[in-house]
Amino acid sequence: MNSLFLNLYIKFQILMDREDGQDMVEYALAASLVAFGAVAGTRALAHGIGIAFSNISSNFNSAIS
Repeated sequence: MNSLFLNLYIKFQILMDREDGQDMVEYALAASLVAFGAVAGTRALAHGIGIAFSNISSNFNSAIS
């Protein structure tokens, strides 16, 4: 029974020492940073496009009147 727990402990220690999962976390953080930048850039672009269309609309309205 003790050898079973010892083997389990050794395998757990080997699992804890592995660094394979760190790469996945780093990729997830980088992807979330890119997504955050894309959302922020899209909001700024949408605001600018809205202002441009508003200016075009007011220019058309003043030209028609």
